[in-house]
Amino acid sequence: MSVIELTINDRSVRSDVESRVHLGDFLRETHHLTGTHLGCEHGVCGACTVLVDGEPVRSCITFAVACDQQKVRTIEGFDDDELMRRLRRSFSIHHGLQCGYCTPGMLITASDIVRRFPDADEARIRLELSGNLCRCTGYMGIVAAIKAVLADLKENPIADAPVARKVVSDATIAAPAFETFAAAPASAPQAAAPTAAAVSEPAGAQRKGWTAIDDSFVVPFPLDQVWTFMGDLPSVARCLPGAELLDHDGESLKGKIAIKFGPMSANFAGAARLERDDAAHRAVMRGAGQDNISRSRANGDVTYALSSEANGAQTRVAVTLEYMLQGPLAQFSRSGLVKDFVRRMIADFGARITAQLGGSDAPEASAASAASAKFNAGGLVWSVIWSRIKQLFGKRD
Repeated sequence: MSVIELTINDRSVRSDVESRVHLGDFLRETHHLTGTHLGCEHGVCGACTVLVDGEPVRSCITFAVACDQQKVRTIEGFDDDELMRRLRRSFSIHHGLQCGYCTPGMLITASDIVRRFPDADEARIRLELSGNLCRCTGYMGIVAAIKAVLADLKENPIADAPVARKVVSDATIAAPAFETFAAAPASAPQAAAPTAAAVSEPAGAQRKGWTAIDDSFVVPFPLDQVWTFMGDLPSVARCLPGAELLDHDGESLKGKIAIKFGPMSANFAGAARLERDDAAHRAVMRGAGQDNISRSRANGDVTYALSSEANGAQTRVAVTLEYMLQGPLAQFSRSGLVKDFVRRMIADFGARITAQLGGSDAPEASAASAASAKFNAGGLVWSVIWSRIKQLFGKRD
């Protein structure tokens, strides 16, 4: 047993405690501060987050004896805190809580974010919240609540707010870029303007939180003819099942793509910008969009590079697809089945380009219907599954 003295919610306490007792158990069992919730008890979920000397810590993996002579603040200790008052009200307004189990830790983390990053954007908020897990809300309401408080503080600052903690700059934890696009195409902003070096970025460079897929297909037409076709956005859109081009000016575009994956439907609307390097026959399409149904959001880059083959009689199109999903659909983004499915889609895209260049309709869809029909992935999914079964058992056609 050890005797420790510490301050809990501005109240000095002295207690005997065994060395193996964690701070979370000490707060709940000894001092009945049950607002500190214990979830995973491995320091992963963040439900047990409290402040120790102003720093957020996981109380489930912090020994109580390690907090001797320190100041601990639990969710019960914020009753007179104006910032916490605003956060609680905002969480309620923006539906940032459902079952409430993660909420105490989430609020304490939110308070820390607001104090350290008064100009935080959505990407920074999501990055800082990544250590607090919620099984109910999907995080949309939580992020909206924090953004609302940050905006409110600019107009109505808190006079006696404590000085923000110093932020240690670390390039390895830079927030990933994420552009939010409204679901309604009319209000979707343009994608960020390209920089001079944008097209020269190496294809396939993995970014944190992104999934990358590389593949290629061959088109039986000369390189210059294929390159010219790939710059014709309406023609390219007709080769994408379920895609509909709503507006374009040669480099930027607005559109939507509808996909049906069994019982799951998605209808992404957004904007993109095409960056072309005519000398290298290489281009990047950068875009972002939002699904009306699930409120999932996506960022994506499609890089394609053309090279001549068969003495100039045909062209190989090397494709790198990089994407990041946020929201309910993110759980489907990284499985091997999805990657195989995307590769089949790329092959189908190549077949449609070949058909268009040959002067015929795209396979299984006329030019008129391909733009508006929802792409039913069922057939492709079953072909991928059957291919995997044959690989597993060594079956050959």
